[in-house]
Amino acid sequence: MSVSLRSATSDDLPHITAIYRDSVLNGTASYEITPPSQEEMAARFEAIREKGYPYLVAEDETGAFLGYAYASAFRTRPAYRWMVEDSIYLAPEARGRGVGRLLLDALVESCEALGFRQMIAVIGGAHPASVAVHRAAGFAEVGLLKGTGYKHGRWLDTMLMQKALGEGAESDPDPSVYPGTLFGE
Repeated sequence: MSVSLRSATSDDLPHITAIYRDSVLNGTASYEITPPSQEEMAARFEAIREKGYPYLVAEDETGAFLGYAYASAFRTRPAYRWMVEDSIYLAPEARGRGVGRLLLDALVESCEALGFRQMIAVIGGAHPASVAVHRAAGFAEVGLLKGTGYKHGRWLDTMLMQKALGEGAESDPDPSVYPGTLFGE
């Protein structure tokens, strides 16, 4: 399968909404119980894009939508501005085919180029496939939060994984350039 990646546009929102809906209803990556509407997904999309975070989509050679990934604020307090959280959602037919890893690698590369220093994965349900793809991409486990969500009739754990980007914590960042300018002090 040939996969191409590109920046997401608002035209992708029906596909993004459908994939997220499936994840909410059938998976544990999101702890939402009720899938948001396309209007809500559009508002979330715009909030992420207006802050300058990368938002990517994957398509196959026929143009079929395979999944999406984005980075967003881990927390909005100013000291966290150099850290991003990744999110990856795949169409059911794309799972287990390397699409998640392609999206994650491209997201890491985009975030490094933007000047972010750390990326964190907050893995709902501590899903083994998600943990494995992050581990393969160089993320390290930094914590396991037990019993953090109750969904599909069971308690779920949340795995935290982290990867240094660029120079990580080895040097001081410049607060006068993005992402230093993201949040006021």
